[in-house]
Amino acid sequence: MRMSMGRVGRHLLGLAVAGLTLATGGAAFAAEPGQPAPWEWTLQQSASPVMDNIVWFHNFLFVLITVITLFVLALLVIVVIKFNAKANPVPSRTTHNTLIEVAWTLVPVLILVGISVPSFRLLFLELDVPKADVTIKATGKQWYWSYAYPDNGKFEFDSLMAQDKQPRLLGVDNEMVVPVNKVIRVQVTGADVIHAFALPAFGVKIDAIPGRLNETWFKATKVGMFYGQCSELCGKDHAFMPIAIRVVEDKDFASWVETAKKKYASGGTSTYASAAGPTQ
Repeated sequence: MRMSMGRVGRHLLGLAVAGLTLATGGAAFAAEPGQPAPWEWTLQQSASPVMDNIVWFHNFLFVLITVITLFVLALLVIVVIKFNAKANPVPSRTTHNTLIEVAWTLVPVLILVGISVPSFRLLFLELDVPKADVTIKATGKQWYWSYAYPDNGKFEFDSLMAQDKQPRLLGVDNEMVVPVNKVIRVQVTGADVIHAFALPAFGVKIDAIPGRLNETWFKATKVGMFYGQCSELCGKDHAFMPIAIRVVEDKDFASWVETAKKKYASGGTSTYASAAGPTQ
């Protein structure tokens, strides 16, 4: 029995070391914000208040689930050791215990209530769109995105995957450009089939449905490039319609808007209008 417990202890220690190594490796690989990383196992780095809340809620649930799992495991171990036929040859004939029955009914209810409160708070935060500083209309098409800026000159352009840009399968020819620390309202629809506008670092994911205008929002708190993808199976090129959003300072956004008005004034959508900063 001692040897068996020793082996179990060594296995648990090995798993702990492996988990620590994996965690360290995951953190090391996930150095670039706004995009996936090799061997990444955590959520992408947050760059918006909504994603901050999603990360907190995820970690809260993970701790809660871990505690519940360990508690149930401890009960099972106690039952196996204390109430097996050898250790307890004459079992109790007790069939009811009022305290235990009340506890195992009341405690799960309290746990669910404890989960529901931050869950509803997060849902309201995601769905209650605050007063917007910039409105952008994103239209999913087979298989690319079109972006319109009705508040900034009513210009529109297409955004297609660029074969010669990094990161692979995420770089585009024309990026959505937004100012940092401003509320961006995104109106989403589909031109042909159902698509989904999703950007992990901002905590955004909403369906783009033909004939329907859905609405979401984000407030980018970091300057840089952030990537997402269509997250609905929309056809053969579903995996090749990325979303790229460049977050810039206010003055760079204003400069980009003036450039974009001229670039896209004739309705052409293949001309590249870049915000300040190197193109990735």
